[in-house]
Amino acid sequence: MNAWGHAVDLTEKLAGIVGAAHVLRGRDCEKYAHDWTGKYHGAPLAVVRPGSTAEVSEVLALAHRNGTPVVPISGNTNLVGGTYAEGVLMLSVERLNRIREIRAEARVAVVEAGVILSSLHQAAGAHGLIFPLIFGARGSAMIGGVLSTNAGGSNVLRYGSTRGLCMGLEVVLADGRVMDLMTALHKDNSGYDLRDLFIGAEGTLGIITAAVLKLSPEPAAYATAMVAARDLPTALRLLNRLQAATGGAVEAFEYMPGLYIRQHMAKFPKAGAPFEDIHDVNILVEVGATAPRDAEPAEDGSIPIVDYLQETLAAMMEDGDVLDAVVAQNEAQRAAMWARREQAAEVQLARLPVVLTDIAVPLDRVADCVGRIEDQLQKVDPGAEFSIVAHLGDGNIHFVVWPTAGDAALQDAVMEMVEDVALSLGGSFSAEHGIGLSKRPSMTRHKDPVAMDAMRAIKSALDPKGILNPGKVLPE
Repeated sequence: MNAWGHAVDLTEKLAGIVGAAHVLRGRDCEKYAHDWTGKYHGAPLAVVRPGSTAEVSEVLALAHRNGTPVVPISGNTNLVGGTYAEGVLMLSVERLNRIREIRAEARVAVVEAGVILSSLHQAAGAHGLIFPLIFGARGSAMIGGVLSTNAGGSNVLRYGSTRGLCMGLEVVLADGRVMDLMTALHKDNSGYDLRDLFIGAEGTLGIITAAVLKLSPEPAAYATAMVAARDLPTALRLLNRLQAATGGAVEAFEYMPGLYIRQHMAKFPKAGAPFEDIHDVNILVEVGATAPRDAEPAEDGSIPIVDYLQETLAAMMEDGDVLDAVVAQNEAQRAAMWARREQAAEVQLARLPVVLTDIAVPLDRVADCVGRIEDQLQKVDPGAEFSIVAHLGDGNIHFVVWPTAGDAALQDAVMEMVEDVALSLGGSFSAEHGIGLSKRPSMTRHKDPVAMDAMRAIKSALDPKGILNPGKVLPE
């Protein structure tokens, strides 16, 4: 049977599993075929949209028998080419979109992989709870994708990354078998922790179809501010003082240098600047209070958590460490502060060619890391421009470079330089975006070879035919 005949036969069998309306071909595949960055644009053989775990199981069993590669796709907001598909079957989890239950007393949510992150936020909020994973693409990112990439975001400082927010998983293996790890236990020492194996694996070991996720109490009050610090080490001291003053209630601590502020104003002229003067070091800080003693207004209307923040900022202003500060007085001002940070992707992807980096270093090495990269960039690509934002509270830096030319060799040299600096300071070349296609060369350059052997052994054991998201994560 030729390739065309094979495709028709496969399509007919898939239609028998999920229904003809949920097997897409040709132009109907277009919205699935390119990633959010626009860098990767493939042509999938077909897109199948199962509506249940049982249907995912049947689809993978069929693909396994035929040796058909399968690329899973969720909200497709990834930045590293993790869903690129050329001539293979794409499996969308978008119809697996049920919130099966919210167990408020246990503070867990049982959800399917196609649930949009913002929908989970709303469902948890109805119970006075939060699922504390926050990033700009929450209106389209889906749970399956954020688990498969171990997504980070702005609240990792207080609540941890996705891996720390997941208690249990339901996973369909390459041969169609369903692995039920849907526990809501806080303690379980019954063998290997297979759950963590699939989180961050980018669909190369199995397809996540559902999860048990941790919820937290919704803060009754927030204190949010834009702060201009004297330098990055001073900003770190501010973070530590706020953590001490609030009992570790700092939820976000986001760094935006003056360069980024100017770039944001150019892209969004109506947004304006955070201060009358543009400072070199600008921090978005947010503290959340759940205890009544911190959240309930006093007789004069003041809110204790806001007072803690203002008092800390005032003391550091007297010392000359804080140069300026604006505390949000209402929800509109808070939203404007967050918009400035969450629009970073739109600012940094507005120009091409672009080199996106996602590195992490220890908190006390951030200033050194940024300085070294700026110096080295002028040697690798004189005239290149750049943009920086960072989750300063967890050491995650997004150093984005607009090189002077679009050739792959130059872009790879820039990427390698940034990663070399990060690793020289005890860091990582991937903090929250994953590996996909973009960082496979980085895996070759930097990953411990023994660790790579272990990863390949796991891949071979769980996916012996290599059909799950082929060509991603692991180098050849």
